[in-house]
Amino acid sequence: MRDPRIRKYNKKFWYSYAMGTYPTIDMLKYRKEKVLKVLVHSKAMESQGIKEILELCQQHGIRYEVSDDFIAHIAVKENTYAIGIFEKYEDELDGDSNHVVLDQPRNMGNIGTIVRAMVGFGIKDLAVIRPAADIFDPMIVRSAMGALFQVRFRHFDSYTDYLETYPKREQYLLMLKASKDIGEVSFQKPFSLVLGNESAGLPDDYAKFGVPVHIPHSHEIDSLNLSVAAGIALYLSAIKK
Repeated sequence: MRDPRIRKYNKKFWYSYAMGTYPTIDMLKYRKEKVLKVLVHSKAMESQGIKEILELCQQHGIRYEVSDDFIAHIAVKENTYAIGIFEKYEDELDGDSNHVVLDQPRNMGNIGTIVRAMVGFGIKDLAVIRPAADIFDPMIVRSAMGALFQVRFRHFDSYTDYLETYPKREQYLLMLKASKDIGEVSFQKPFSLVLGNESAGLPDDYAKFGVPVHIPHSHEIDSLNLSVAAGIALYLSAIKK
């Protein structure tokens, strides 16, 4: 396997970074076959988190090194004591499981928060419609708190490409103009929960592909934040099993 150069992240790289102790632990637990190397900081060698990282590295035969300088050079936040370096990858989604579909998402913090909520509510398959933010950006990996490594994800060039690849599924589309309250929906499995991006939402013509639904809120705001809306929808879909 090629040895990655330790430098500040660029989306053109074939590898990325899990920055922070707990994202690195999740990377080692759930995607060990993709791990290239782990960096740890000398100041934290006695911490429980770093001890767990070193145990996992030894268990799986993964290289690690103590490298304060490299961590300082590439870390995006202070007090970063571990960085996992992993090869980028993509998965086949489970056709029998429920999916979340993010149509052209751009906000990294929202993507990471949605991924974490997905895992929290038991959905492990994510379709991302291009163009979209780089899902391997260390900011997304960190905002997901390592949950990204528990999710299967795949990119598609269009929503119709996704539908052709995973047909015969109920599509629940979060749309502002929808007349159906999401709280009234009886989710039929397997389903896809489809959300548009932060600025434009889903195009009106998407309504023909499934069941358009909305989340009621006061008229004092235009809309809910994308990650908030996703969290509510994920919760409702989970409790109506």
